[in-house]
Amino acid sequence: MKNTILSARGLCKSFAHNGGQIHILTGLDVDIYEGDFTVIMGASGSGKSTTLYSLSGMDRATGGQVLYKEKDIVKMSERELATLRHGDFGFIFQQMHLVSNLTLFENITVPGYLNRSRSAADTDKRAAELMEKMGISHIKTHLPGQCSGGEQQRCAIARAVINDPVLLFADEPTGALNKRNTTEVLDLLTELNKNGQSILMVTHDARAACRASRILYIEDGKIIGDLDLPPYAKDEKSRETQVNAWLAANGF
Repeated sequence: MKNTILSARGLCKSFAHNGGQIHILTGLDVDIYEGDFTVIMGASGSGKSTTLYSLSGMDRATGGQVLYKEKDIVKMSERELATLRHGDFGFIFQQMHLVSNLTLFENITVPGYLNRSRSAADTDKRAAELMEKMGISHIKTHLPGQCSGGEQQRCAIARAVINDPVLLFADEPTGALNKRNTTEVLDLLTELNKNGQSILMVTHDARAACRASRILYIEDGKIIGDLDLPPYAKDEKSRETQVNAWLAANGF
């Protein structure tokens, strides 16, 4: 039986607009499990990114609960949320948000220094190991503007896992990349998952979703489909066929 990392119950998110309320999430229930590569899919405006941000505490839900280690993220203070994001949670975004005047190595190490779970020397060693694994050690002294989009995203992944997060959140991490760089980033995420990293990713790309061990389909702020998949195997055409058929059945 899988261990639960996050549990959301009755999760709601609304926004004020023109004197009224726009309801994005309407009582969403979901459990996220340890070791899974969970992918959230849905049509534009379905609430998939809002779900990820509400589950991670990057955006505060307006109702319901998100339980992590028996604590409700919805009720956490800003200080508690900051501590959570510096340690237990890691984040990758479509736009890499690297600090432009820091080298790739410095971008990766800064979160480690802030977390203080390792010494500075151990953080530097961990960053060097991650850069080697990500294939960017040869450009460690480059600034982000001197690197390709794929290189920047690989740096962002290393930065996201420098503190060994319990759960890695990824919001459209391949959305701004070409096909080759998309494949390289997905390969890295797949390898991280095979090595035990739990991942929750939002994507609109069915090919990216094929990397998942579990796909959740959201419509109008609620999960209407939940598909479990066996471990990913490269060039497995039957998997792509299965995923595409399942997505089509859910209205994608």
